[in-house]
Amino acid sequence: MPIVGYLSSGAPAEFAPMLAALRRGLTEAGVVEGRDFGMEFRWAEGQYERLPPFAADLVRRKVTVIVATGGSDPALAAKSATSSIPIVFTGGLDPVNVGLVASLARPGGNATGIINLANDLTAKRLEILHRLVPAAKIVAVLSNQSSSGDEIQLTEVEAAAQAFGQRIVVFVANDESDLDSAFASMVRRDAGALFVNASPFFTRQRKKLVALAARHAIPTSYSFREFVIDGGLMAYGASIPDQHRQAGVYAGRILKGEKPADLPVLRPTKFELVINLKTAKALSLDVPDTLLALAAEVIE
Repeated sequence: MPIVGYLSSGAPAEFAPMLAALRRGLTEAGVVEGRDFGMEFRWAEGQYERLPPFAADLVRRKVTVIVATGGSDPALAAKSATSSIPIVFTGGLDPVNVGLVASLARPGGNATGIINLANDLTAKRLEILHRLVPAAKIVAVLSNQSSSGDEIQLTEVEAAAQAFGQRIVVFVANDESDLDSAFASMVRRDAGALFVNASPFFTRQRKKLVALAARHAIPTSYSFREFVIDGGLMAYGASIPDQHRQAGVYAGRILKGEKPADLPVLRPTKFELVINLKTAKALSLDVPDTLLALAAEVIE
């Protein structure tokens, strides 16, 4: 039976909704788990150094296709491990620049996938945060340097801040123990708002991040809707579950004989602004009507 190898930087509990979406995509492609294919899972649980040996293990297992999720690092590990087994990735980095594909329209090699353009949305996210908290003299930027896309995001946010005339201060949190001290440092620096970089680590820690932002009363911008559902103030980005559904469709098409070289890398066509009015009220923020009109979802 063909095997779908699933390589993730995350953990099973946090990725349950994404895995369900992936399975929906596989079903949409006309393949049924247990009948047409089986699955092998490798979870790095935030330990990025585990990704290369996990990828190599899936290659030794001779899986039919590798689905690499949870940022760009799993895809890069899979690509380093094999040039023949098809790879379907999700992530935020430009796959051309990092060598995953030859071009978005014609991937060429053994990899294709779905990108979320999180880095490209940095300027828009900062602009929305500025409109929500115009009085913030300092915007803190929370960075996770273990994520391969973090340096690019910092470059983008610095350029956007310069264009707005906004002062930013970067705070680094590479593991869970760093989060409390990072927030304490933000308070000492009188940060009026917080911009959280897109990172699989921050997605895993979203409940703690939202709780710390509430405890310290810091208006915070996130990259994905899931943060706002958990009580965060606002997010602007593409849907993570839908990316995984699309990855499932691609994996299913590959199982049925298509080649990744012929499947163009997909980009989201719809970006959603999600605002939590209950959180805004707790922070004594008045959300401008212009932003409410732009929001795809308002949580009350």
